[in-house]
Amino acid sequence: MLALYRYSYSYGYGYGIDWSYLLIILALILSGVAQMMVSSAYNKYSRVRSMSGRTGAQAAEELLRSQGIFDVRVERVAGSLTDHYDPKSKVLRLSETVYGSSSVAAVSVAAHECGHAIQHALGFSPLAIRTAIVPVVNIASGLSWPLILIGFLFNSSWSLMLIKIGILLFASVVLFQLITLPVEIDASRRGRALLEQNHILYDTELEGTNKVLRAAALTYVAGALASILQLLRLIMLTNRRR
Repeated sequence: MLALYRYSYSYGYGYGIDWSYLLIILALILSGVAQMMVSSAYNKYSRVRSMSGRTGAQAAEELLRSQGIFDVRVERVAGSLTDHYDPKSKVLRLSETVYGSSSVAAVSVAAHECGHAIQHALGFSPLAIRTAIVPVVNIASGLSWPLILIGFLFNSSWSLMLIKIGILLFASVVLFQLITLPVEIDASRRGRALLEQNHILYDTELEGTNKVLRAAALTYVAGALASILQLLRLIMLTNRRR
């Protein structure tokens, strides 16, 4: 413990405390609060049956047809809240808790995923960019932390270079999260508008839609902020290592 105290003080953390840990704590708080909010909103409105009685799958198919989209399949996927749109295969996958459920939450989530399909059909630029860089980001995500950890474990001429490469790769992941924000927010906006235009949900039900989709969007915002804070901490630690 004394050794850790001396190590921290020698790197300028001040009085034996690494204040950069506050960034991690703040990131965890943001992520935790966002997750609690989305779970609370989804659980609440998953118990409220929509007046139209349409299931998530039925609502999705109707919304896609209303926009002239007939080449996107709606499929069931295992798990809970595993809903997503696959632009490469043009498949809208709804989780088991959404596909066959007629709750306000299920229909809202289905509409959000339809928003992504509509973005794809219209050539929405942020979605196209996000889709194009997914393979690169997947590689960067897998390599960034191993390189950073190896760099910090060893004290040699090449370790600092490994850390810098790892941070650069992690920065690309952060960039991906920032690009994701307008994609998700726009998908929710489109989905909510279509639910109202096609009378699948009514005014009082749309209040629930707003709460579910806003809470879901908050998780993306919190995730991006948490990654930015983590990136800042890595930069701080690297500068101190020098």
